[in-house]
Amino acid sequence: MGICSSYESTAVTTAKLILQDGRLKEFSYPVKVSYVLQRVTDPATFICNSDDMDFDGVVDPISGDKELIPGQLYFALPLNRLKRRLQADEMAALAVKASSALMKSASGKCGCEPKQLLDGHTGRTDSSSVALRKAAAEEAATGSGKDGRMDRGGSRRRSREKFSMILSAIPE
Repeated sequence: MGICSSYESTAVTTAKLILQDGRLKEFSYPVKVSYVLQRVTDPATFICNSDDMDFDGVVDPISGDKELIPGQLYFALPLNRLKRRLQADEMAALAVKASSALMKSASGKCGCEPKQLLDGHTGRTDSSSVALRKAAAEEAATGSGKDGRMDRGGSRRRSREKFSMILSAIPE
């Protein structure tokens, strides 16, 4: 555990752009979409505002003559997603990508090291708890417990200690 002292923020509100590779670009000055498309992103992309994205809604690009607005979150998406309905799994993937980019950007802003995520059940760090989550998911999918034997009712016997709820969250 560490101590992070507070300070008076002098941070400027920025327009945040999540690139296709998950990196975050911030603009503290007015910048036109056309400039961003030419200089910052891959030419085979378009820019859209996260506020305009809805489940099963069509993703519309922002016009090149518009400026990115400070305080808003934008995505650079490939042209093949242009005018296509956004599926729930695509929306979830974009939310995870944005959350990850924002966390990476925010870590270290107060002089603290980024916190290591711990699995609440085992106390293991994130990398080892991923393996634990995969193993639990496989066990749940196959229905096999430790011994895999069936009881008289035809259901698999599982020891209670093998069953544990593993929860995860997207930090904000």
